[in-house]
Amino acid sequence: MPIYSDTVMDHFMHPRNVGEIENPDGVGEVGNPVCGDMMTFYIKVKDNRLEDVKYKTFGCGAAIAVSSMVSELAIGKTLDEAMQINAATVAKELQGLPKQKMHCSNLGDEALHKAIQNYLDKKSGKAVAPEAASAGHEHDEAEHCACPYCDEAIIDESLPYCQACKSALTFCPECGKPMAKDDKTCQSCGAKIKS
Repeated sequence: MPIYSDTVMDHFMHPRNVGEIENPDGVGEVGNPVCGDMMTFYIKVKDNRLEDVKYKTFGCGAAIAVSSMVSELAIGKTLDEAMQINAATVAKELQGLPKQKMHCSNLGDEALHKAIQNYLDKKSGKAVAPEAASAGHEHDEAEHCACPYCDEAIIDESLPYCQACKSALTFCPECGKPMAKDDKTCQSCGAKIKS
């Protein structure tokens, strides 16, 4: 059972900025029904700053807390500053996340970045259909839910092993993706893992 910080619990129990912006300047959607987390971020931009950020999240407590924190971190930032918000920043502001929930922080910043990119694409004349703006999410089976040993089995991220091949798993402390328990380098992000 994951142990959450007081900050995570506060954002889960009292999420900030929940909702949808009418006529948003940008929309970004990410998620994977297999793993259960879905996030949609809506942004309003004024003078190159995020004037408002709202979201709708379907998922675990960590996903809700991450969405809430990302929205708080982003409001008032310039677009460039908001694009610098990353999974490590979100996890740090939440006073940590259990390693099996680190992928949630990847989802939060990714949804925000997609909303900003959607806004920039519309502004530059690259009309993007809403379904196209939400397509192509990187939290797919190969990234977050596939076993690094047998590479095909969808893993249960709450278990420390692959149910198909029974190999021991861990999760990268940097990117939150599954990796072989004995690996010293994450295959997904290249982070060096300290013993």
